[in-house]
Amino acid sequence: MPTSVSGGGQPKKVISCQSNGKTFEELRQECLQKNVLFEDPDFPAHDSSLFYSESVPIDFKWKRPGEICPDPKFILGGASRTDICQGQLGDCWLLAAIASLTLHEESLTRVVPHDQSFKDRYAGIFHFQFWQHNQWLDVVVDDRLPAVRNRLVFVHSADNDEFWSALLEKAYAKLHGSYEALKGGSTLEAMEDFTGGVGEMYETKSAPDNLFQILKKASDRGSMLGCSIDITSSAESEARTTTGLVKGHAYSITGLEEVNYRGKKIKLIRVRNPWGQVEWNGPWSDDSKEWSMIDSAEKNRILRQSDDGEFWMEFEDFKANYDKIEICNLTPDSLTDSTARKWEVSMLEGSWIRGSTAGGCRNFIDTFWTNPQFKLKLEDADDDDDQCSVIVALMQKNRRKLRCEGLDLEAIGFAIYQAPNDEDHLDKDFFRYNGSQARSRTYINMREISERFELPPGNYLLVPTTFQPHHEADFMLRIFSETKADTQEMGNTIDADLPDPPAPNPPEQETNEEKGLRRLFEQIAGSDQAISARELQQVLNGVLMRRKEIKFDGVSLNTCHSIINLMDVDNSGMLDFQEFKVLWDKLKKWIMLFLSYDTDKSGRMSSYELRLALKAAGIQLNNKLLQLVCLRFADSNYNIDFDDYLTCIVRLENMFRVFQAVDQAKTGVATMDFQQFLFWTMNV
Repeated sequence: MPTSVSGGGQPKKVISCQSNGKTFEELRQECLQKNVLFEDPDFPAHDSSLFYSESVPIDFKWKRPGEICPDPKFILGGASRTDICQGQLGDCWLLAAIASLTLHEESLTRVVPHDQSFKDRYAGIFHFQFWQHNQWLDVVVDDRLPAVRNRLVFVHSADNDEFWSALLEKAYAKLHGSYEALKGGSTLEAMEDFTGGVGEMYETKSAPDNLFQILKKASDRGSMLGCSIDITSSAESEARTTTGLVKGHAYSITGLEEVNYRGKKIKLIRVRNPWGQVEWNGPWSDDSKEWSMIDSAEKNRILRQSDDGEFWMEFEDFKANYDKIEICNLTPDSLTDSTARKWEVSMLEGSWIRGSTAGGCRNFIDTFWTNPQFKLKLEDADDDDDQCSVIVALMQKNRRKLRCEGLDLEAIGFAIYQAPNDEDHLDKDFFRYNGSQARSRTYINMREISERFELPPGNYLLVPTTFQPHHEADFMLRIFSETKADTQEMGNTIDADLPDPPAPNPPEQETNEEKGLRRLFEQIAGSDQAISARELQQVLNGVLMRRKEIKFDGVSLNTCHSIINLMDVDNSGMLDFQEFKVLWDKLKKWIMLFLSYDTDKSGRMSSYELRLALKAAGIQLNNKLLQLVCLRFADSNYNIDFDDYLTCIVRLENMFRVFQAVDQAKTGVATMDFQQFLFWTMNV
């Protein structure tokens, strides 16, 4: 269900993610009472915490800071961006975000609680807080860090006795399963995990003319900013240019200024390399002649000449050299309007499950309509416009943690359609004949994509998808709007329209078809004039095997028991002729539906079409139930044979009729004791 948060805020409760549920304070207190240093069982000092795809290439030693230096400090002289130097791990994207984090004291204090040290109540345990999927998690770690020859292997401070950045990296690695899971990523991803903010991306070569003003306003409002240079091949990754820049490398933007230079205003941008070294050597670099041409007071205010990885560039040079800019708005305030806005936030969650809701993009029209669908109702235009400002952010969940299982980021995107008022879930024909009103710019394998739209008030349908069908992932949608927006998942109805069968004709009024059916019944039933489950199995298999247009492996005895339970009005455990006749009418309808939804005439129904077939049979299920049904009855190619289809539809109708019999007040809620529960479920 969606949750709304006014003003772009985040839930305040912090959840411990320790497997035993204990908080940082509880764990620290236990260690102090026992006079022991904490050893984290959830992220042990073991090779598995370092790498999942390879053996550890060198002989790591896990050491506590007190074993590395005589007087370790958690934070020395305040946490700053110079405390973050990259080690032997390709996580520059994370370090660029940490550098940006140090510029925002309020956010930094939340992520890195300052009430911990190597002196007061030290117990070898530290904790950090990260935002994940609309909740804040408190991640505890012990302070054993991987080292070689008494030097930290991964992130470290320029001061050898300062350890907050190394412990922060360890906590983030624990959150995702291992240090190796942090290789490669987007600075925006970590920025969002540090703030709960929403990200936006700009291409410098196609950015708006007021890009500098946008960045300056974002910086002044406390947004976190990063940038990078694209690569054309893996060989260019981490390659240095002649001007001292590094391709395929994540930088953080740490400042923007306008200075007077030779009688005119020059726009400057300050960028930081997370390596803590290797800087731009062009105009406005640390020792360039341009600095001698500006006022000395202004120079002293903004320039720090040292090889610390941070440097200034003229903004035009920056745009010529860098390709992407990432902005994480701490709240989704407009970057192009001078007025800070209050936003309404809705959060929705869902899954793409192969065979039922993993329909792929609009290129795959036969399955696109089966993707999760969400209605967005925009009632009131913004105060200063006749449009509604909306930011849609689609995030795929837990993909970094799942890397160890061979899963990586999917290419994701979304489309927005004008929605009819009364439909619960729109089918293929709607998307075949109606174009989208708005969509994400492209499908891309990033953790989150976001777009800003101006839409007139009205009802909209939002369809998030992977690019390819049948690709599974869990996702979260965040929708930010200036005025209140109602959101809900479509296809949530669970219902069944199962009218009682018509009264049978007396023998003298039977049609020729009914007379033939009676002869068949008498032939099978024998002297007791009733059909048992085994006899029903024989007749159904005999009849259905002759239908060449359907793929059929035979009806199971269990399914025949379910059919008798469904049709056996007098509770005899067998079918008399009238019950058999009603079954036959149903069977003809079920066969007709199966053939009509076997669109490629393969003799099998696509599992994606099951929703429509069930609806035509009077049964309506929501996405979660459809996913369950498809996992149970579809094969590896997402197809359903007739016998599985028959089993599915009989059991569903049985379940609905059982529930309706128990729910006599028609409230949608039934009360039963355990014996009744077992009786009903065992008989279905």
